Amino acid sequence: MDIHELELFECPVCRGPGLMEEEEGWCLYVTCLDCGSHTAEIPYSNDEERLDAARRAAHTWNIGKVISSAPGE
Repeated sequence: MDIHELELFECPVCRGPGLMEEEEGWCLYVTCLDCGSHTAEIPYSNDEERLDAARRAAHTWNIGKVISSAPGE
C-alpha cells in the first residue's frame, strides 16, 4: 500500500483538502492545503515504520486532532 492511498477526511478547521507530507525521510504528517492546519509529525526510521506512521498521521487527521494558527487556538 502506498501512503497516498490512505483516506483523508476534509480539514476539521476549514473543510479544505488534506495532503500527506514527508519531511526528508524521517517523519510524516497531514496538512491542509487551504488553511495550513496540520497534525503533529510522526517519526519513523524504516519502511515498515513509515507505513505505520502514515496510518497514524491519517488517523490523527481524520479524528480532528490538528494544530491550527486560527484565532482562539
